[in-house]
Parts: sequence; C-alpha cells; structure tokens
Amino acid sequence: MVTAAAAEPIRLVAFGDSLTAGYGLGPKDAFPVKLEAALRARGHDVTVANAGVSGDTVAAGLARVDWTFSEPYDGVIVELGANDALRGLDPARTRADFDRLVGQIAEKDIPILIAGMLAPPNLGEDYGRAFNGIFPDIAAKYDALLYPFFLDGVVADRRLNQPDGIHPTAEGIDIIVARILPSVEALLERIRAEG
Repeated sequence: MVTAAAAEPIRLVAFGDSLTAGYGLGPKDAFPVKLEAALRARGHDVTVANAGVSGDTVAAGLARVDWTFSEPYDGVIVELGANDALRGLDPARTRADFDRLVGQIAEKDIPILIAGMLAPPNLGEDYGRAFNGIFPDIAAKYDALLYPFFLDGVVADRRLNQPDGIHPTAEGIDIIVARILPSVEALLERIRAEG
C-alpha cells in the first residue's frame, strides 16, 4: 500500500553560498533549479529548495542552520567554503565551523551530500593541504556522501564563468549539474533506503 507520504516528492535543499544562490544568473539558471529539472528528467520526483546566500562563509552558514532546517527536508547538499578560501581565512577555523555545521545537520537525521571546495593555488601548498582536507575528513566523520569539488570542469575556464572569473555562467551550471548528478542520485538512494 502506498501511503500519502510516500507519494510526496523528495524534498532536497541546496545549502550554500552564491554558487548555489545563482549570483549573476537568471532565476531559471540557478544550480538548484537546474538540478531539480535534471533529476525530474531522469524520473525522480524531487524538489530542490534554494538555500544559497551570496557571500556566506562556513561560519555564516552555521549561524543559519536552525532557521534553514526549521522546514522539513529529506536530504541536503552542503556547498560552502569558497568564500573562506577566497578570503584566506584560517583553515583551522573553517574546519571547526564546518564540523559543527555538518554535525548539527546530522543530528537532525537528514542524509547529507557535501559538495567540496578546493583552495585557489595562489594561497600556497600549505594552505591548500589544510583547506582541501576539510571536506573529505568531515564527510567521513559524519558518514556523509562526498562530491569532491563543486566547480569541477568549470573552474578557471573563461567560457564557463562570468566576467568575475569566479561565478559560473548558465552553461557552467549545466556542467556542474551533469557532473554532480550521480552523487545526488546516490543521496536519493540513501534517502529512500532510510525512509
């Protein structure tokens, strides 16, 4: 027997910064909108809420966890950290904040996909090592799924980024969605298995 709850769409939330929010793009070109369309095209009954706030660091995201998750979601994609690296914030602080953020979401028994970030190479090897290890380490700690680098296939490609060289174009978002899709489908499988 199919229950009413089972007939409802799976509710995902993309919790991030300007890369999630869709900075510089039209409303239909933001990552959550295009991800939802791609998932539906593959037969998944899913909605993807946009909880991206431009300029957010991990600490700023941490400050709004309770507010964001006052609504019920079945799964979350966490995309934060780019602004920490762009500002050269201490990776130890970013790690501590990210640990707390993911821990607070995990306490709500919501399956998590972490969309990792990589430090810009101009910050040096030491910074890169300290920063880049945050996302796989925290994913392992909380048994979260990991997509290693949100901007994979798009970063540093002028054709796929807006004039600021940081934010993807609509075409860049298409590539991000195509590459992260298998990881999001793994998140859906986990949600269904735990439901």
